[in-house]
This record gives sequence, structure tokens and C-alpha cells, in this order.
Amino acid sequence: MHLYWFLPLHGDGREIAKPSGGPAVPGVRREPEPDYLAQVALAADRFGFTGMLTPFGLFCEDPWVAAAALAARTRRVKFMIALRPGLVSPLLAAQMAATFQRVSDGRLQLNIVTGGDADEQRRYGDALDHDRRYARTAEFLEVFGRAWEGERFDFAGEHYRIEGGLLARPHPVRPHVFVGGSSDAARTVAAEHADTYLAWGEPPPALGELLGRAREAAAARGRELSYGTRFHVISRDTAAEAWETARRLVEGMDPERIRQAQRRFARSESEGQRRALALHGGSAAGLEVHPNVWAGYGLVRPGVGAALVGSHEEVAERIEEYHALGVDHLILSAQPHLEEAYAFGEGVLPLLRKRGLIDDPPA
Repeated sequence: MHLYWFLPLHGDGREIAKPSGGPAVPGVRREPEPDYLAQVALAADRFGFTGMLTPFGLFCEDPWVAAAALAARTRRVKFMIALRPGLVSPLLAAQMAATFQRVSDGRLQLNIVTGGDADEQRRYGDALDHDRRYARTAEFLEVFGRAWEGERFDFAGEHYRIEGGLLARPHPVRPHVFVGGSSDAARTVAAEHADTYLAWGEPPPALGELLGRAREAAAARGRELSYGTRFHVISRDTAAEAWETARRLVEGMDPERIRQAQRRFARSESEGQRRALALHGGSAAGLEVHPNVWAGYGLVRPGVGAALVGSHEEVAERIEEYHALGVDHLILSAQPHLEEAYAFGEGVLPLLRKRGLIDDPPA
């Protein structure tokens, strides 16, 4: 398996959601200052994570600038930059990617995020609906791939028209492309253009069904993909400690904020967001939806809502269970990311190596 940590470009702390008015949630918020981000990246580098998911959004620092700065301070960890088609031209994205490969010694990966929050898309000036965004993503990735061949080309599509396009200095290592989404449109794009299909974490039966559909879509096009998922994690020396942390996180959530978040998530165009909402239905009761799979994050936070919770041994067992479904890439995050990188790196990674699921970190 390939394991990834998360670079908190929007900051982090000891709570799930940043307070917005009202009394402050206990704990310390950490802004995404360069020195703190470097500490997190160096921890991921030290423990041998394959890479770091480097997010994009209104409240994030720019992922390209942050990753380029951190590439100079790390040695082997890769940067999985979230890239939104439609906000940058595909040829320019190819130029940026090729330059990043040169300055980082080939440590770029791309997480293609088509977008599921219509409000945020409009704030960036993108008015396309869900399926048209995926159609544009397909064209974007086709142009990106053509550009990486290093020869002049023309392209005429619904969303892009390229005349004499050229990537003058393609890097020998093309970035690994991840495409995520739970909709039919997402699976179609992944089947045609991705190296890895991603889906948000769910209980094994539900996630297995999603991955099965993606395999069928890829096979229908004569392709084979690898598969990945995304979870938060709360791993402790004992299960009791882990569940106490989860309980504390829920107690720190304002009930009104939960209601507001659930109303917003219900309006989402994202099929993955709707599936995350269905895990708990907006209720803080019964959040353990599978052994060691907890849906508490999804009460207030958009995106992936599930976490692996338990002792280090239990978390390792759940990861092995997901690997048996065909999960080759596992992206993890936690609160706060620095301390939790050490908790997971010292507690779970040795168990995964002992089980033969991951290799020792490179020297």
C-alpha cells in the first residue's frame, strides 16, 4: 500500500471545525504558517509516507507555492497537489507540473478535483453544473496528456481549443493522476484518464461496491487502474483513549453549527457528499458505522466524513481490511496533523510493515 498524510493549508488545531462566532472551542488553532507546515511535511518525510495531499480551496494557502517551498525542505515525500480543471488552462498546468517535477526531483502527483460545492465554484467564477464540469475535466486531462508528449498539437473540444500547443520541456516522469468522485460521471473520467480512482472513506461493503463499479468502467475501456480512499484517523495506545478523543471532538461541536452544516451538505451537487451525509443522517448518535469506522467528522466538516478510530492494532486491522478490498492508496488526516503524524507513524506504521502491507522507508 501507499500511505499519504495531509498538509493543513487551511490551518488546524485540536478540534474538527474552526469556530465561527460565539464562544471559542477549547484548544489552540494553528495558522498555516510556513514553519508549521514544514514541521508536518518533515514528519511525513521522516516516517516514510509516500506523499502528502496538498489541498485547494477558498480558505487554503495556494498548494503550488506551498508545495514548491516544502519540496526544498524535504527529501523523499511526494506532493499530491489538488488541481481544479477550469481554473487554469491544461497547457499551463502541464508547464507548472513539468517545472515542479524538475525542482522537486519528480515528486509531484495530481489530485484532480472537479468540484462538488456549487457555491464555491461560483466564487471562483465557474458556473458549470456537475456533469459539465466532469466533461471539461475529461478534455482537460486529454490536453494535459497530449502536452506531456512534447510535440505540437491541436485540440478542438467543447471547453478547450488549442492551436499549436507545445510543452517545450516535459519531464521524464509524468505526474501520477488521481481522479475522485462517487458519481457515474466521475467514474467515466477516471476510467478514461486516471492512474488511480479515489473515493471517500465509507464502511467496507459500501466502498467495495464503489470500487467494483470503477473497475467495471475501466475494464470496459480496456484499462486497469489502482484504487484509493480517504479517511481521518484517531489512533491511540488503547481503544479507550481513541474513543475518548472522538467523544471529546463531538462534545466540542455546537448543535446549531451541526444543523447549519447538514443543511448545506444536503444541497451539495456532490454524490460523495450525499453519501457522507447518509452515514449519520445529521445525528450525533450511532456514529460508529462499522467496527472502528466513525462518521463524526461529517457532522460539521465537508468532504470526507469518516475516520478510523481505535488502538494502533485495531487501526492496522481496518487498513488491512480495506487493502483486501483493493485499496492501494490510503490518504489520512488527523487533528492536529503534527502530533497525529507521530502517533500514527510510531504506533501504526510499524504494525503495517510487520504485516507486509507497506515497505520500510527509503534510506
